[in-house]
Order: sequence, then structure tokens, then C-alpha cells
Amino acid sequence: MRILAFLAIAAVAACGVDGPPERPAAQSHSGVTVSGYATVGTVTDL
Repeated sequence: MRILAFLAIAAVAACGVDGPPERPAAQSHSGVTVSGYATVGTVTDL
């Protein structure tokens, strides 16, 4: 039980070790376009 508690504290303590969060750099438009359609349902033959 002590090992589990130690691991939990170590995991929480490691958060933010490298400093505060930084916003990622803006990315240019990739030019990829996704289109199409999807349907969901059931088909029964009576």
C-alpha cells in the first residue's frame, strides 16, 4: 500500500516539472480536405 501511495504522489509531483504549459505554434492550413457521408441503421427483410 505504501508503494502505491508513493507512486501516486510521485506522479502528481511530476506534473509541470518542465515549467508552465505553452501554447503550440499556429499551424498553416494543410490543404487536406475530408468529405463524404455515413449512414447508421438496421435493415430487416420481412
